[in-house]
Amino acid sequence: MTLPGWVHFGIGNIFRIFIGGIADQLLSDGDMQHGITCVETFDFEVVDKIYKPYDNLALAVTLYGDGTSDKKVIGALSEAIAARKEDASARTRLKEVFTAPTLQMVTFTITEKGYALRDAAGKWFGFVQADIENGPSAVGSVIPLVTSLLLDRYEAGRLPLALVSMDNVSHNGEKLRSAVLEVAEAWLERDFVSEDFLAYLKDETKITFPWSMIDKITPRPSEDVQAMLEELGMEDMDIVITDKRTYIAPFVNAEGPQYLIVEDSFPNGRPPLEKGGVYMTDRDTVNAAERMKVTVCLNPLHTALAPYGCVLGYTRFSDVMKDEEMLKLAELVGLGEGMRVVKDPGILSPQAFIEECINVRFPNAYIPDTPQRIVVDTSQMVGIRFGETIKEYVALDGNAAALKGIPLAIAGWLRYLLAVDDEGNEFELSPDPMNEELQEVLKDVEIGRPETLQDQLKPVLSNANIFGSDLYEAGIGELIEEMFRDEIRGWHSVRETLQKYL
Repeated sequence: MTLPGWVHFGIGNIFRIFIGGIADQLLSDGDMQHGITCVETFDFEVVDKIYKPYDNLALAVTLYGDGTSDKKVIGALSEAIAARKEDASARTRLKEVFTAPTLQMVTFTITEKGYALRDAAGKWFGFVQADIENGPSAVGSVIPLVTSLLLDRYEAGRLPLALVSMDNVSHNGEKLRSAVLEVAEAWLERDFVSEDFLAYLKDETKITFPWSMIDKITPRPSEDVQAMLEELGMEDMDIVITDKRTYIAPFVNAEGPQYLIVEDSFPNGRPPLEKGGVYMTDRDTVNAAERMKVTVCLNPLHTALAPYGCVLGYTRFSDVMKDEEMLKLAELVGLGEGMRVVKDPGILSPQAFIEECINVRFPNAYIPDTPQRIVVDTSQMVGIRFGETIKEYVALDGNAAALKGIPLAIAGWLRYLLAVDDEGNEFELSPDPMNEELQEVLKDVEIGRPETLQDQLKPVLSNANIFGSDLYEAGIGELIEEMFRDEIRGWHSVRETLQKYL
């Protein structure tokens, strides 16, 4: 078996259509000689039910707003390894790959949770604790496994390597580096590794953790797309829902626009990623592009509109964008309030980026995205998606009182947490680690009785752990309370409140 130059951890949908698509283009053009070694550490059914039965091929379906689509078979996924802790052959193969001098980079799409080693109380998760105590030879979770494979590479001659997080996480390269070093330091304390191994990981002439910014809307596989493919005569296109609730299929459906910006720091060389459409640049530019997307141009619009989309009864995000008030809110939060404080990364125009989101990407009716998916884990995101702009306004004006769209968005999220739509129908909240805590805070608030809102919101809106600052000190806490009170006056009052403030 060949020794590749590229390994990837976390081999779900965005990896297959976006990163796999880049590799496929480079292979087709003769700019890369080997495909990607694909490694799964979390949901092994992905390998067993989607990779192996289809010879590691994936069908990429790009959906355009006019109803047309492109279809392409991705053939760059050369092997798929289910890294089960008990599978000695998988570990042997990974060691073979990681000790190869030809290996240039390891990339990751393991989601933000993949980098977490400790719980909210600061204690190791149980599975991480086991990997720490058992040492490098008996690991099961992704960060300890990667660290143990880096130990193999160190012992093979201190070979250089770049480890590139491509997750939609702020400062993703730093998070990956910190996690790897934390495991290595814990092993050092237990005499599993040497000080010299730690020095190797910290030596940027040997090991680097480049930062990146990634953007491509890649929803779950769509039944409509499955039906379309079957009408074309394609067989065995069934969508699989694994025991771990991964939605995956032989095909991947996604939008056309895509952006990947990567810090160019590769001590063992790299493929010509720029020929696959990747922007290769410096860390400051990556950081500016990531902040542009996450704090102004895309993610804040998603987070502003998705809770309202649920409360107004929408089940497709493209339909949310057809709503007059929702479009006004998106334009106010992004083009109105965000553009005042956005930092231009230079390689992408913030104005053009946000206009593409509002006018092309979000309204694409053929992208089967939902407000219910987008609203997942909102409590973990409002601090960066809204909080940074709030802090910028405070720095410029002394307070954020000039903001109207962001306070309205926050009020809408709080109204969503009541789990009743604007018609009076109950709905199920999307997963969020703070749902239970926040619903307990709001339990005595009744729609139709605005007087039931007393001081319940104060501990929430003053919580800097949620929003990045105390919103009362920022000058918008009382406004959010007023907007929320308007939204609970009765049925249809959410719509009326939107009309009032927009």
